[in-house]
Amino acid sequence: MANNLTLYNRVMKSVCSWLERKLFLKVSAEKTKVVRPTNGKFLGFTFYKDKTGWKCKPADDRKKRLYDKIRLVLCRRKAVALPLSVTFTKVNQIVRGWINYFSIGSMKTFIDIFGQWLRHRIRVIIIKQWKKGTRIYKNLQRINEMFRMKMTEEDIRKVSGSRLGWYRRCGMSSCNYLLSPKILGKANKRANRPGLVNPLDYYLLCKGKLSF
Repeated sequence: MANNLTLYNRVMKSVCSWLERKLFLKVSAEKTKVVRPTNGKFLGFTFYKDKTGWKCKPADDRKKRLYDKIRLVLCRRKAVALPLSVTFTKVNQIVRGWINYFSIGSMKTFIDIFGQWLRHRIRVIIIKQWKKGTRIYKNLQRINEMFRMKMTEEDIRKVSGSRLGWYRRCGMSSCNYLLSPKILGKANKRANRPGLVNPLDYYLLCKGKLSF
């Protein structure tokens, strides 16, 4: 093992020297090292092996950065004061940019979980913007009738009249159903608001696996 490590280090130094002399590239001494593929990171990706061979996926720190960026945009105190068109545009830019970069990696499960979390945060912003129970009821009922969702009046009143906190209220099944990914994804031309991107659908589209 020690002999192999010495050999690997010697090869690494030789390659680094060639890159600097022939291609005039600057090799970072801190980031350049010999590690197993499963323990290393490269350009934000980590690597793993399954039955079909070696594959890559986003590193955990890059996933955390994505959550942190979205939390910054969807800070409840700030986002409630902004039009949804501004909030949706910022979120879409971050999500699309991140997925475009990491779409070559395997991350379907992560993107699905992230999308559910993202829509929950968006629902909190929307419901809190409506603020009053009467307005929440009126707007949810309008969505219910417009898209013929057949949600009962009692179910809608559970959301509008609940004394739970904003986050728990928006976790109710009736709120999730009325403010579904399909509804959030619809653009509003009158308000000049884009639809909220569905991270999973966009990822599958980038991978060429989305079927219509």
